[in-house]
Amino acid sequence: MSNDVLKLSNILISNHDLKNFQELLELVQVFAQRGERFLQFDVKPEFPDTPENWEDRLEAAFSGRV
Repeated sequence: MSNDVLKLSNILISNHDLKNFQELLELVQVFAQRGERFLQFDVKPEFPDTPENWEDRLEAAFSGRV
């Protein structure tokens, strides 16, 4: 658990094997379950299936509203 802000770019760099947006959503949920408190959207995920409302979807996954 960390008091620092978790940056989306760090998730993507550290998990370069992610194949699609759905896998990213699932990983974001894992970070939230581990106790991360803040997620910063500093980059847009460049997956072919990234939806237009990607920020809302990731926020919902992180806050447990999925």
